[in-house]
Amino acid sequence: MKKLEEYVRSIPDFPQKGVIFRDVTSVLEDAQGLRLAIDTMQDLVKDLEFDAVVGAESRGFIFGAPIAYNCRKPLVLIRKKGKLPCETISREYDLEYGTAEIEIHRDAIRPGQKVLIVDDLIATGGTTEAMIRLIEELGGEVAGVLVLIELEGLKGRERISGYRLDAAISYPGN
Repeated sequence: MKKLEEYVRSIPDFPQKGVIFRDVTSVLEDAQGLRLAIDTMQDLVKDLEFDAVVGAESRGFIFGAPIAYNCRKPLVLIRKKGKLPCETISREYDLEYGTAEIEIHRDAIRPGQKVLIVDDLIATGGTTEAMIRLIEELGGEVAGVLVLIELEGLKGRERISGYRLDAAISYPGN
């Protein structure tokens, strides 16, 4: 049986020279790879108590939905600005070349609710930190962050050091 890492396609020099892009679409496109990714991620948090799963747009939806379903928990969406139809709160965060903004429905998290954030990848931690702030602004408690891939060299774990982070795969570089 293949290891989870073997399903991830590594593309050198994308999007720029010297970067190795870790492509999760190759995991999604293989039924065994997808199953292994979901099972591995879910197993990492089997000891964690949480009331809801928050999926980050867009690949966080893909990994968060089956985990929420399997754990019989609701799935809450965090989306890019302007994509949610009801009243929202938003948070701007820095990107490598500019800024971005994400939002969540104002009524999506109840005060005291324990939340598991699920995403495909953590790099610098900017998106993850913004999600944490949104959840906490609504009175929720971040029980943990779960990702398929951690790029250790970009130090996202350090940026969210006060929170539990579980990664199915960790790469030492960028």
